[in-house]
Amino acid sequence: MNPIEYHVRLQTRRHFFGQTALGLGTAALASLIGNPSTVDGSENDTRIGGLPGLPHFAPKAKRAIYLFMAGAPSQMDLLDYKPKMAEMFDIDLPDSIRMGQRLTTMTSGQSRFPIAPSKFSFQQYGQSGAWVSELLPHTAKMVDDLSIVKTVWTEAINHDPAITYICTGHQLPGRASLGSWLSYGLGSLNADLPTFVVMTPSWTGRKEAQALYNRLWGAGFLPSTHQGVALRSGGDPVLYLSNPAGIDSQTRRRSLDYLAKFNQRAVERFHDPETQTRIEQYEMAFRMQSSVPQLTDISDESPSTLEKYGPDVQKPGTYAASCLLARRMIERNVRFVQIFHRGWDQHGNLPNDLTNQCRDIDQPSWALIQDLKERGLLEDTLVI
Repeated sequence: MNPIEYHVRLQTRRHFFGQTALGLGTAALASLIGNPSTVDGSENDTRIGGLPGLPHFAPKAKRAIYLFMAGAPSQMDLLDYKPKMAEMFDIDLPDSIRMGQRLTTMTSGQSRFPIAPSKFSFQQYGQSGAWVSELLPHTAKMVDDLSIVKTVWTEAINHDPAITYICTGHQLPGRASLGSWLSYGLGSLNADLPTFVVMTPSWTGRKEAQALYNRLWGAGFLPSTHQGVALRSGGDPVLYLSNPAGIDSQTRRRSLDYLAKFNQRAVERFHDPETQTRIEQYEMAFRMQSSVPQLTDISDESPSTLEKYGPDVQKPGTYAASCLLARRMIERNVRFVQIFHRGWDQHGNLPNDLTNQCRDIDQPSWALIQDLKERGLLEDTLVI
């Protein structure tokens, strides 16, 4: 087999996307962003990377925070008031509801499917008159800042394929996540921090929570430089940022420069996009040695700000601490921040566990919105 034929056989989907900047990825991203119009020249002048010609119009939002409640919060106990269910208590679920949908293994042995109403009280709030559960008193104060969507659904009946679908657009693993697409298409707004950052804080509900896999923030077939970077609460916030023992920053810099030269030769010879990704990631890690400690040091936050986020904000790894860090990232123009809060799959002891879960997230989520608003950041930041 000649070298050219051998090289062609080694081509991968990731290699294809790395070599074709205006290929299928552009079309897919365009369907997410919207119809062509005028380009936002101001951001294009400052951003790093991304595809040429995107975005197609001047978007209002330049950054996004995705607060992901993994395990599926009970909508009928929180934001989807169903008073009729109280009148139908203990009546079997009509066939017209399931319409023959297959049962999960957990419910396949049940002889009955009785209707049970929420145990929690609801009240209307704001000019919109939105109904909110007693479990979310802080959320209730900001309902006029929210768009509550009740029409989202999925064909998946199990958690893992459903979560994979929400995060990547497909039930089967291997696709690029939402944050990865935004990184690939829109590029970065800060050379010293990742474009896409992920946090997985602790939770107070039952600990037998649904697993989270890094494919939920993975790059799939896109170059791996676009995958989410996990920010940890213990040790180094990002793995391998610290210099090895006995190595100072100057020595590390020289080592990276020599390594970059060798990797660049490999890029020129083999045209492997993952080698270019390795060069970029080494450089990013070096710059993050100073930018990440500045990001995670919250000593410059005012007492009133810390109080707003609640008592857990100064405990690393909590949801409250993650929300504050999300705001600090948005201030530094991180493009996409995703917080996964686990423990929302209540199969038993729902009143107690759901109350604890809501206590984790209610005040910090409210504080995050208020903090962004007070600093003028909510004008161009989308919070999901």
